Amino acid sequence: MRILCVEDDREFANILRRALTQELHSVEVIHDGESAKHAVLIQDYELVLLDLLLPKVDGVSVCRALRQAGKLTPVIMLTARDRVDDRILGLDAGADDYLIKPFAMAELFARIRSLRRRIDRRTSEVLRVGDMSLDPHKSFVEIAGKAIQLTAKEFSLLQYFMHHPGQVLSKTEILESVWDANYNGLGNVVEVYVNYLRNKIEDGGRLRRIETVRGRGYVLRGTEGGS
Repeated sequence: MRILCVEDDREFANILRRALTQELHSVEVIHDGESAKHAVLIQDYELVLLDLLLPKVDGVSVCRALRQAGKLTPVIMLTARDRVDDRILGLDAGADDYLIKPFAMAELFARIRSLRRRIDRRTSEVLRVGDMSLDPHKSFVEIAGKAIQLTAKEFSLLQYFMHHPGQVLSKTEILESVWDANYNGLGNVVEVYVNYLRNKIEDGGRLRRIETVRGRGYVLRGTEGGS
């Protein structure tokens, strides 16, 4: 796996490089955000490990630039900040997962394996539900022929719903499939991102595409469903 590690603490970056190399990954290390932003836009990586606090350009800005360029490269944020607001900031910028320093290498490896499993479950098939179509290789959904831009996490969430149209999906199922089985600390993250999706795909609320099933979860309907 080709991994970019963006970490300004050179000693910790070397520890990460050695540990990941022993796991047979190919690792490139960059120590500042400006260089990282340039690298992620011109190079293709299979994973980016991204520190939040970086010289020149912060990690959130690097992640946001990656997503705005339409790249779906998985990103795991690494940071000493453990406030919920900081984690939400990283996720809103398009990060796929979040690890708080200090962490055990075994946990990082487990997160990488989990992320790879989610990526491997992706299909090249264009998904269609009602008048919506989603191409896994793009960063938007088309609704009645109109492109609606999504963040990486919104895209993954909608992709999961579109793999299971008409099926009630619990919050736990969504967390384990779109985030991580060990994900914790943000109990309302599913509700937050479902609302983000609704704001983008439900035409101002005139058409309910994602319904809340009280006490059970959420279900994606076709254009004929909901009210």
